[in-house]
Amino acid sequence: MTGRAATSRGDVVRHRIHVHELARTGAHTDAAVLDLGVQDTGPDGAGWALELRGAQVPADDLVLAWTLRGAPHLYRRAEVAQVAAATSPWSDADAAKRIFDAARPLKAAGIGVLDALDHLAEVMRELAAQPVTKGELSAELTRRLEEPYLRHCRACDAVHAYEQPFRLAALRAGLELEPRTSPPVLRRIPGWRGPAARFADRLDPVRAALHLLGPTTPKLVADFVDAPVKEVRARWPDDVVDVAVDGETEGEVRQVLADDVDGLADPPAHEGVLLLGPFDLFLQARDRDLLVPDDAARKDLWRTLGRPGAVLADGELVGSWRPRSKGGRLGVAYRGWSRAEPPAGLAEQAERLAAWRGQAFSGFVEE
Repeated sequence: MTGRAATSRGDVVRHRIHVHELARTGAHTDAAVLDLGVQDTGPDGAGWALELRGAQVPADDLVLAWTLRGAPHLYRRAEVAQVAAATSPWSDADAAKRIFDAARPLKAAGIGVLDALDHLAEVMRELAAQPVTKGELSAELTRRLEEPYLRHCRACDAVHAYEQPFRLAALRAGLELEPRTSPPVLRRIPGWRGPAARFADRLDPVRAALHLLGPTTPKLVADFVDAPVKEVRARWPDDVVDVAVDGETEGEVRQVLADDVDGLADPPAHEGVLLLGPFDLFLQARDRDLLVPDDAARKDLWRTLGRPGAVLADGELVGSWRPRSKGGRLGVAYRGWSRAEPPAGLAEQAERLAAWRGQAFSGFVEE
């Protein structure tokens, strides 16, 4: 660890906008956010996130898989084996945290969680010789697995495999998700030989989070990955610099990669308006009070159910938005946090979203 830096909340936000490539123009064939994975949740998921970054990546060059937090993420297909290694739990304790209550019966049966994930992956791969829906695969697993791997689901009044182990074992099994399938369809990854023995440093979730969500702390990164804090601290890189944000004195000292210090000191200004999807990586940082200082605004944006997207205008998050689709037309419901009227340029971005969806923008509507 070397040096110490001071910065403002506004500079942190502008720095993240820059490293997320949200301000770049033109067409590009890659995006930095693919290092950490682009979450594909909802109709305006990974595809829209890449569109906002000007990334026109051929669909065949991308792979969709369940990884961090058991959520579906897009990655570069050429790196899928490295991604499998990079996003895998680091230990039994880490794996137990990531699969929640599914760890309890495994522990009681004397089965290590990593061993359980490997066993589950072996069975899943055998059963998915041909593309198979999630429900069909789950039903077959129920017939094949022993009791510690199964639970009674009250919602559907049936016994089936625990959800998080199912998701975390899929990529270990060399299974990807077919895009735009509901229910999800899993299929074998062509040429799969297992997770890579090593992976590029930039694909390391700790290092990637330091770059894309920094300056940050081990606790914030652990919350993002859904891993134990001590596991993240054990993998914390040495080439970091302490950062004080607006004189923060409580909690852990934030840190940033040494290579990012200069960019954090003088981030470029952001001009214009963007409609960020609800699960855009920019909104996934766990220091929500830094991104949105107002408590009421945070409650609006990060709702437990029915999470809206966010409006980014001139370097600040200023409101939330929701799509209102009817036939071939798209309306947008906007809720401003300090000003009720939409910021200049929001209509143009709504038109851009509608065109990307293959619709026509019908105007702003009531929420």
